[in-house]
Amino acid sequence: MDVTPYLQKIEPAPVAVFNRLETHRDKPRFLLPRADGQWTPVTWGQFATEIEELGAYLIGRGIVHRDRGAVFAPNRVEWMSAALAIEAAGGVMVPVYPASTAEQAAYVIEHSDARVVFVDTAPLLAKLYAAAASMAAVEAVVLLDDAVDAAAVAEQSSAKHPALASAISALRERVVRFSDARSKGRALLEKDPEMVRRSMAAIDLDAPAVMLYTSGTTGNPKGVPLTHNNVGFNGRDWLVCNGPVIDEGGVDVLWLPFSHIFGFGEACLGNTLGFTTYMSDPATVLSRLPEVKPTIFMSVPAYWEKIAMAVMNEPDADAKRAKLAAVTGGRLQFCLSGGAGLKREVKELFHACGVLIIEGYGLTECSPTLTLNRPDRFRFDSVGVALPSVELKLAEDGEILAKGANVFAGYHKDPEATRGAFTDDGWFKTGDVGRWTEDGFLQIIDRKKDILVTAGGKNVPPVNIEIRFADEPLFTHVVVYGDGKRFLTAGVWINEAIARSLVGDGAWSDPSARESALRTLVQERVDRVNAQLANYESIKKFVIMPTALTVEGGMLTASLKVRRKKVYEAFRGQFEALYEQG
Repeated sequence: MDVTPYLQKIEPAPVAVFNRLETHRDKPRFLLPRADGQWTPVTWGQFATEIEELGAYLIGRGIVHRDRGAVFAPNRVEWMSAALAIEAAGGVMVPVYPASTAEQAAYVIEHSDARVVFVDTAPLLAKLYAAAASMAAVEAVVLLDDAVDAAAVAEQSSAKHPALASAISALRERVVRFSDARSKGRALLEKDPEMVRRSMAAIDLDAPAVMLYTSGTTGNPKGVPLTHNNVGFNGRDWLVCNGPVIDEGGVDVLWLPFSHIFGFGEACLGNTLGFTTYMSDPATVLSRLPEVKPTIFMSVPAYWEKIAMAVMNEPDADAKRAKLAAVTGGRLQFCLSGGAGLKREVKELFHACGVLIIEGYGLTECSPTLTLNRPDRFRFDSVGVALPSVELKLAEDGEILAKGANVFAGYHKDPEATRGAFTDDGWFKTGDVGRWTEDGFLQIIDRKKDILVTAGGKNVPPVNIEIRFADEPLFTHVVVYGDGKRFLTAGVWINEAIARSLVGDGAWSDPSARESALRTLVQERVDRVNAQLANYESIKKFVIMPTALTVEGGMLTASLKVRRKKVYEAFRGQFEALYEQG
């Protein structure tokens, strides 16, 4: 595809939808799965109308440029409509992870100064009610689904939190049904049909478009404002690198969470390039591929690895290629893996079957991409080369430093963290340690944070050990411990269903036999990983933890990352006992 027309100027994200109406108004933008196995289309015209009516509603409420609006919901088309309506009104869209606890969601909404919150599902609305005391500045809570009974949820929440009954009642009065918000916007557009178009035309491209909250492993998350230019330059670079191998009007299956920049970015790319998008979810996405036959698929590594497992045991190259075509629909033209590193063996397997998986590297603060492997220039042992608008260099200690139009200017209301994020001469400090290959590709070799220093003076990044267990279905989490210790140990959290199937019902019903069998299973897997490690990196002892790590328990972030310091504090007794045993 010739991407030249898309490189002429940078525009706010919602403009792309309206630009398509002349040619695509009655064509499907999204297809939604139904219980009977069929699909319900949402046309470009319907999508644009929803954005425009919600945008008018927000403008009518007094939302002005740079005001914040939050979206707290699972994926659905209305999520994107709300997000793009916030931007169309000149506001800043703030996504909130659906997995957030009430306290976490309240922090993001309050810290971001959100004036409006779009929410879906009774459980998520209940979380807002549970945090009603922190919602005084929120002027409206717009339900994305009229079927949610806000009054019933408020009544249940008041019974559960009687001390908050007054605050819950006050927040309930500010709840607006989705259809009512659209109706109010429609009425405003009848009087002034150009109000939203004027708003989009007046947007300052150096103003924030989105503000995402990074879920650090300690402390509260930090707000990362990204301007229209930040994301626009990054998107333009992305198209320069990948556009030539993507056909306009591609078909994708979108399941990545919109609350993460990866999923939101895929949806916005589809708006720009005219995709037909089949909406899916983590549980069903792989089963959808043979039916939908997408030309584009974007995913985190776990799903590429599941596909690879279905292919790798075929007897020869032709059989592998045929199996891959069968499980993916056979039309894949562009594949992107992100969110974490994908195993080289998986990339090589796909490539041998004629499918190239593109992988890169970036951070939320960089909108998000810094490097990409390219269809015409790639190395599977690297994260690619810098994007055209990006400058990279390595500090004396190997930390990757970045500059470019895609790099943010600083954290929201956190000047101290902002100062710490940049060098004195303005380079963004990624916190990752890298090296260059002889032919100019970047490799990530370490993280500066979360380094364990053993009693012998060895620096050990625990993530580099833990990631080796990532494909092991027996474990839900493995956390390595041992700062200042003679050797490393690990806490292991078991997937009970997998463990039971491996142990067998007979042994499982006997506590002593179950414990013995579990320890044997864990030891076998630890031994396999230890065989890949230097002696000082190996896990000498482990403990099987009885209490699951959860978001609600404060051990995981809203994006399901382990809060390492919290885990160390909560389970310090179990970890330390491993050293007392001698």
